[in-house]
Amino acid sequence: MATKATVYKTSVQVSDMDRNHYQSYDLTLALHPSETEERMMVRLAAFALLADEKEGGEQLGFSKGISTEDEPDLWQKNYSDEILLWVELGQPDEKRLRKACGRARQVVIVNYNDKSDIWWEQNKGKNSRFDNMRVLQFSEVQVQALAKICTRSMQLNVTIQDGEMWISGELGECALTPMWRGEA
Repeated sequence: MATKATVYKTSVQVSDMDRNHYQSYDLTLALHPSETEERMMVRLAAFALLADEKEGGEQLGFSKGISTEDEPDLWQKNYSDEILLWVELGQPDEKRLRKACGRARQVVIVNYNDKSDIWWEQNKGKNSRFDNMRVLQFSEVQVQALAKICTRSMQLNVTIQDGEMWISGELGECALTPMWRGEA
């Protein structure tokens, strides 16, 4: 019998002073059996960092993700089902990157561990040909701290200012410093 996903209910208050985006989100996250809480929390942090004011079907949302090969971890679609933003976690191979960049207007790859430094060095030349792709890096140490505030029912406050993220919840708080690779 297959192991089922674990459901996490999250209320997130985002105060992004860099982009003047202030919004509350009630989210349901599914932790796939092969996924870690660290990875799930990175999905949540990426959501908070990239979410915007769009309404309805154009809002950034979680896809079926890790359990579905044809979908990213997060995406934003318009009303005609065109993919506006494709967000992929980890170190995808070139075939997956081509597919994402061909299907979406914008692609964001989110690296979140020290192994991603090797992936970046090996692929930055190839990746530079994708004009609609950006790579975001979170520190592995900061991601580990983020996972420590994870609970099955979370109320999180996310403040973004001057390129820094502060995330607080019932179990504590942590800081994330998102870095866009290859950008000054």
